[in-house]
Amino acid sequence: MPLPPKARLSPPHRRAMEGNPWFAAIPRAQREALLASADLVHLPRRSMVFRQGDPLQVAGGGFYGLAAGTIKISTLRQDGREAILAVLEPGNWFGEITLIDGSPRTHDATALSALDLLVVPPEAFAQQMRDNAFANAMSALLAARVRGLYSLMEDATLRGLRARVARRLLTLARGDATQSAEPRQRVRLPQEALAMMLGITRQTLSKELNALAHEEVVGLGYGYIELRSLDALQRLGSAP
Repeated sequence: MPLPPKARLSPPHRRAMEGNPWFAAIPRAQREALLASADLVHLPRRSMVFRQGDPLQVAGGGFYGLAAGTIKISTLRQDGREAILAVLEPGNWFGEITLIDGSPRTHDATALSALDLLVVPPEAFAQQMRDNAFANAMSALLAARVRGLYSLMEDATLRGLRARVARRLLTLARGDATQSAEPRQRVRLPQEALAMMLGITRQTLSKELNALAHEEVVGLGYGYIELRSLDALQRLGSAP
């Protein structure tokens, strides 16, 4: 991803970043140092931030903060099937694994809309990691990622489809990777993308969502799902 000319971090961008629970928990000095080390670049819709297998040395590589737009984190198989692992919204930071272990990128990161993206160069990230407070914050971020992965593995192996759908909707209600304390009432995501997240067909998901809509647990709209009963989704998500 070649970097366009550096742009200025605007107040809306700053508010988006500071609205993220992980970033807001970092001491102010470390937050300011991270923002000061980043380039703000603009990317059009469908741009690839990075591809699975990219080495760290690819132009524009670094630790990324999403100031505006939406990014899809996914893996594409050789037969063309795609698995969506997460959808990132403004405020999220990502791409740290390759900077920590030096191995290639583990997945694709694709712009679902036009992006304003903070890019912290590898050298600046390494400098930040020498600060104990920032290194501890990165440990917390990685721990949260591991917990999320374990939860997905548990869902895939131990829970029925209805419970998996309910749990993923609840996760998306909190911003997926963001996991805000307060859930939103509406999830803006095409059903096809939700099916890819769950590893099921669009038709199978449609059947489950229509059943939930019939029970007035959710409402279905064009490009969004309204969560009418979070309590009911919690009960369904707790079932085996």
